[in-house]
Amino acid sequence: MYVNITGSSNNKDIYIYQSYRKENGKTSSRIFKKLGKYNELLERFDNDKEKLMAWAKEEARKETEAYNNKAVPIPLKLSQKAFITKDEERCFNVGYLFLQQLCTDLRIDNICRKIKERHKFKYDFSAILTDLIYARILSPSSKLSSYTFCQKLLEPPKYSLQNVYRALSVMAEESFFIQEELYRNSNFVHSRNTKILYYDCSNYYFEIEEEDGNKCYGKSKENRPNPIVTMGLFMDADGIPLAFDIFPGNQNEQTTLKPLESTIIRDFNCSEFIFCSDAGLGSVNNRRFNSLGNRSYVITHSIKKMKNEDKEIALSPKQFKKIGSNKFIDISTLDESDDEVFNSIYYKEIPLVTGDMDETIIVTYSPKYKDYQQKIRSKQLDRAQKMVDGKIKKRKGKNQNDPARFVKETKFTNEGEIAENETFELDQDRISEEAKYDGFYAVITNLEDNVEEILKINKQRWEIEENFRIIKTVFEARPVYVRRDDRIKAHFLTCYISLLVYRLLEKKLDNKYTCEEILSTIREMQMTLLSGNSGYVPSYKRTELTDSLHETFGFHTDYEFITKATMRNIIKNSTNT
Repeated sequence: MYVNITGSSNNKDIYIYQSYRKENGKTSSRIFKKLGKYNELLERFDNDKEKLMAWAKEEARKETEAYNNKAVPIPLKLSQKAFITKDEERCFNVGYLFLQQLCTDLRIDNICRKIKERHKFKYDFSAILTDLIYARILSPSSKLSSYTFCQKLLEPPKYSLQNVYRALSVMAEESFFIQEELYRNSNFVHSRNTKILYYDCSNYYFEIEEEDGNKCYGKSKENRPNPIVTMGLFMDADGIPLAFDIFPGNQNEQTTLKPLESTIIRDFNCSEFIFCSDAGLGSVNNRRFNSLGNRSYVITHSIKKMKNEDKEIALSPKQFKKIGSNKFIDISTLDESDDEVFNSIYYKEIPLVTGDMDETIIVTYSPKYKDYQQKIRSKQLDRAQKMVDGKIKKRKGKNQNDPARFVKETKFTNEGEIAENETFELDQDRISEEAKYDGFYAVITNLEDNVEEILKINKQRWEIEENFRIIKTVFEARPVYVRRDDRIKAHFLTCYISLLVYRLLEKKLDNKYTCEEILSTIREMQMTLLSGNSGYVPSYKRTELTDSLHETFGFHTDYEFITKATMRNIIKNSTNT
């Protein structure tokens, strides 16, 4: 085994590497153990690099000796007559160890220590917060179920369930402090890219009938007839969450931006960035706010809601350019059956003066996007026709994509008299009106940058929608099992931190695996305790992903047998203590 230092200039780690022979006979190496952060270890040795490397090499020698000793088979004595110990837990999740190392790198224990100095409590606040994160990622459910799940970790809770509920109030009170500290500390794990900040809102319903606190009736994105709360979420240019807050369900989404963004500017030391969001959050006030200082914006813009004269210019086929070319093109003359044309994007810029702001609307046209929209509408028209034919019961459409919007109901005759029977038919005017916008898309900006770069910024908005999908479906942020406003905020704080930890885990694995692959793997990584005096055996499938996890984090749980002493060292390694 040998020692190596890897990482960027300001974020180096010292690892012990193990050499091994591949199946093809070639020699390679993999991470065996992480010794720690280079700068922190160097400080421990009074900035003496020679002493540090001498210590690291000695650690590598010890690990080599211990590894060679492990090669000796271990005899196990198991009886066919002896019963297992009553009430003894024998199956443990070890996937949390990777999350635990990330939480350690985020210095959550230091954050919690500062919080404890301001509050009068004796329970282990750090253990409660991190356990809630592990449970949200590995087995999302209620706080009671999370507490029960954590009993199956190698380090079960030493706090009570009542302590969990008390800690939730503290989490809510310290929410912004925790987020600010996590942002700063996350730079030690992955350098944050705050040149572009994305913002969006989503809401979460509660299965109650009456409003209570922040749980208010509002415009539900899922058309649920229940009180809701709204979450506003900021994300950086790499898809990693930056900050969040919870707002009453009846609050206009456009008014949620300024207070949260002001907090980021003031407390997160982020004052120069490009703001990007969808049209629903792109009000004039929000655009003006993001034109101050060294900020700018790229926001999707509704062509349908533009003024008639601007709309005519936007939809006119003339004066378009192909991305990367300055030649004007009439898009009505394009041969869209040609592959190059079909996969190209064309644009035009429309200057706009809004009060004291000079803006530009960039209208794009994509034959590929047009084809996609036409295919979607074709399926919707098939369903609408079945409604007309009576094969599907017609209902009142609740959203802009409901096929029922294409069904026209006639209650009067051509003479203006009330008809004896209502008639239904496809609304050709509505169909033609929607078809006018096929392939067109627009953004509004105050940037004077290259159009291709501006469009690239907007294209990445899908990642913030993906973040909400993960919170809602994968981490099961709903239904919410707590009622008080402070505990609701704490619940979403744990969901937010879980998302942050998960995104950092993705980055550590070089974005090579999907969300489903990563989470299903760490959720299934179980160890079975053979007997109280012996040790553990892995009860999961070793895969390329489990190998990547072990090599990335510098410890292994995939040996055929692991003694209790060795497992304690693995736990110690995952906490860098």
